[in-house]
Amino acid sequence: MRSRSRRSGGRPTIADVAKLAGVSAISVSRALREPGRVSDELRRQIEAAVESLGYVPDPNARALASARADVIGVLVPSLTNNVFADVVRGIYDGVGDRSFQIQMGNTHYSGLEEERLLQVFLGQRPAALIVSGLDQTPGARKLLEGAGCPVVQIMEIGDDPVDMMLGFSHFEGGRAATQHMIDRGYSKVGFIGARMDPRSQRRLAGYRAAVEAAGLYDPRLVTTTPLPSSVSLGCELLREAMARMPTLDAIFCNNDDLALGALFECHRAAIDVPRQLGICGFNDLEMMHVAFPSITTIRTHRYEIGRRAVTMALEKLSGNNIGPAVLDLGFELKIRESTAGPR
Repeated sequence: MRSRSRRSGGRPTIADVAKLAGVSAISVSRALREPGRVSDELRRQIEAAVESLGYVPDPNARALASARADVIGVLVPSLTNNVFADVVRGIYDGVGDRSFQIQMGNTHYSGLEEERLLQVFLGQRPAALIVSGLDQTPGARKLLEGAGCPVVQIMEIGDDPVDMMLGFSHFEGGRAATQHMIDRGYSKVGFIGARMDPRSQRRLAGYRAAVEAAGLYDPRLVTTTPLPSSVSLGCELLREAMARMPTLDAIFCNNDDLALGALFECHRAAIDVPRQLGICGFNDLEMMHVAFPSITTIRTHRYEIGRRAVTMALEKLSGNNIGPAVLDLGFELKIRESTAGPR
């Protein structure tokens, strides 16, 4: 970073801090950006100079000097969905006390909105980008490929990352959940899903692979809607599913909201869970453990995905070896009371 001397009466510069602390401007910049990379003595020395002068870093000047802003752009499809709230929490914790700032963008599950937000973010020359999923529009994919900064696609894995990718297989998660219920003795295993974005479609594909392999597939077992997911919608979809297939004896729900709604509907209709109907969700939100009966689900490592995404981006930014470009964190089948088996 090229230092500038302060004009008389103007705001203090990094050069002023360096002069007062008796160190180089590069040392000051390093101490302010990544305090852990300098000694405690040097950090205290620089902090004393900063406090004495009242120095405040100029983000615009720093961006011009480095050609990159100290910003990590993050694009997720929802800021209210608990699934992505956990991811975002991991991202913020991953940044920790580093000088980088997080800039959030909500795509609302829209590929075109994601493309628009990428254009906005890239105009600010971010240090790195973290984006959800791997189903970008051709325009968004082109923007990411030309971003000129580390890019981490999260919450999924695939064969063709833009740069780096971190997540798990939704297909395998859907297949594992369905196979578990088949193994428990359920023979009419249905699927209910909402919104049906690409991740949901892959879970459905995993469900279908399991029931087809067992010779149990029937199109009447599948009930979906483009409506946004909610607990109340889970109640409605279970009623619809049982009307379509009265002999339904288990249901794999695309997410935990739907699974909880299905459980509530069973309570209202005096349907015994798990003896008359087994229920399995996806994501393992807190309510799955405390429900009665507790609900089997697929646990995804959302917080860890967010935290590691930041680590991967910053390691690559520093020129370090990050290991494999695609990192599969897997998932866990959390077996609980709701799939104990039919009577």
